[in-house]
Amino acid sequence: MRLAAAVLASLVILAPTTAADPPAGTGKPNRLAGEVSPYLLQHARNPVDWRPWGPEAFAAAKKENKLVFLSIGYSACHWCHVMERESFSNPAVAAILNKSFVCIKVDREERPDVDEVYMTALQTLKESGGWPLSMFLLPDGKPIFGGTYWPPEDKQVGGDTSPGFKSVLKKVLELDAADHAGLVKQAEYVAKLTVESLEKTSRATPAAKFDADLVTAATDAFEFDPDHGGIGMKLRLFRGTKFPKAPTLLFLVRQAAKPKREELAKSVRLTLERMVQGGLFDQLGGGFHRYATERTWTVPHFEKMLYDNAQLLEVYALHRQLTGDTAFDPAVRATAAFLAREMTSPEGAFYSALDADSEGKEGTFYVWTPAQLDAVLGPPEKHAAFRDYYSLAGKPNFEGEAFIPRVNLSSAAKPPPAESAALRQQLFDARAKRVRPFLDTKVLTGWNGQMIAGYAAAGAALNEPTYTQAAEKCADFLLETMRDKTGRLLRVYAAKPGEKPAARGPAFLDDYAYLVHGLLNLHDATKTERWLTAAKALADEMVKYHDDPAAGGLFLTPNDGEQLFARGKDHYDGAQPSANALATRGLVRLTAKTGEPRFRAAAERSLKRFAVALADHPSSAPLTADALDLWLALPDPTKPR
Repeated sequence: MRLAAAVLASLVILAPTTAADPPAGTGKPNRLAGEVSPYLLQHARNPVDWRPWGPEAFAAAKKENKLVFLSIGYSACHWCHVMERESFSNPAVAAILNKSFVCIKVDREERPDVDEVYMTALQTLKESGGWPLSMFLLPDGKPIFGGTYWPPEDKQVGGDTSPGFKSVLKKVLELDAADHAGLVKQAEYVAKLTVESLEKTSRATPAAKFDADLVTAATDAFEFDPDHGGIGMKLRLFRGTKFPKAPTLLFLVRQAAKPKREELAKSVRLTLERMVQGGLFDQLGGGFHRYATERTWTVPHFEKMLYDNAQLLEVYALHRQLTGDTAFDPAVRATAAFLAREMTSPEGAFYSALDADSEGKEGTFYVWTPAQLDAVLGPPEKHAAFRDYYSLAGKPNFEGEAFIPRVNLSSAAKPPPAESAALRQQLFDARAKRVRPFLDTKVLTGWNGQMIAGYAAAGAALNEPTYTQAAEKCADFLLETMRDKTGRLLRVYAAKPGEKPAARGPAFLDDYAYLVHGLLNLHDATKTERWLTAAKALADEMVKYHDDPAAGGLFLTPNDGEQLFARGKDHYDGAQPSANALATRGLVRLTAKTGEPRFRAAAERSLKRFAVALADHPSSAPLTADALDLWLALPDPTKPR
């Protein structure tokens, strides 16, 4: 045990700096070639003998007496691409992996349960999480240790040597040879910590009381950047990466509309304003990138995720509905147009993501060198007002070489130049001729549920029937197609190479929770009874297969699904809402709409369970606070209506 800890402690994880996206593999197909996940197919011609997650892979590890190397990522993940190019496409690295490990590749968007368990394991080792998630396992699946991105070779950082991936592999193999028993003890210890971490909320005594004080505490738990908007840490002067935090904004937009919340309303509006003025928002094509790499929202991490755009569409629509503020209508319309143009399948469902990279580099599709601008707009003195308004003049704002269009804050109080629409269209048309980022065309039930919610909210707020119709078309597709033979909900709609797409893979809690949320928004927007009927049926199915009636709350995995060594109930709202929070919120909304006791009972069990976490860490669960706020507004069931 001491030897294992000592060796593992020497494996310092090097934070990534710069790199380029790898070209598509051209080698001999490996075992991933028959998968449907675009992310797995990106690795299908690596020299690494990858296997998909499943019993066959772990049986092979046991039979061959090998450790497992598990790599988890997703198709739009920049650093996943970097590690593929540097290590997984490297014959020398592949030779080590193939000789001494059974290698498993997982798409976290297909298998959020696998990702949750091993990300929790990594964090119990006091490592920061991220993707690619790289873990070493025993043949029974218990985690030994892990990291995120490693470069292939050792690097000097200050006066220290930070080990590269080859050195990590070598040290793990040396440890296994020298002290396999210690390695097993290490894995048992990490597995125990992982189980305890995932079960912590479930084991806590449910709250006897949950009231408006918890909602108030959650509302007041967030610090807003007073200059650029967004949520961060005053202690750090709001420096560093800045995420939209859509689940938090959804909660705070509602709270800001309450009486005596004028300061919160100002902070929320500033945030919404600065996001659509910045490079986070695609000023030419509409839609939001995933997050900003610095305080001012200027330089984004360029991938466009469906779930970000779906949620932000709902956030801006809700702000419009509650305040009557029309200032952000153009951004809502541009985002809806982007989603219709680039993210909608022929069936009316929605694709998952657009990559950050193209032509081997992040952001290439979206940024403009001075020469590229001149080729479209003419010399710098021509259209000078337009260039100034969109920060396309002076010193480049991206790596000192190129411009990211964003509204110049010194000009933001003025209307854009009259020629802006025509010139933005010229730039958009020129950009459309570039090599496009990779599009992940798999359809995920849960993320499409979020799109239904966003389009329905936008349709209602802007009185735009085409948005509502798009939401209805998607809902019809999911309810008709994403089912197995018994009628159970499925998660993924995708195609194997050369085949037609099909629905496959059991649904997880987020699929149910997000889809119920979307259907309830659709019912709010249309008042059509069938959407409420469908939401009720799905909520019943969700509770049947995921509820913990004894302790409260819902498990991510179904009760009759694959059993990993640990099983959790998520409650943390990050870039995505906690499935438990949105499930609970949906049950509260169903109680309000129907008055049916079974929804009230399930919602109450869940609120009692997660009120403990909300009280301990108010900023971690804003949508649980929102669910509680809606719960407190319900009529007393013991009194006549």
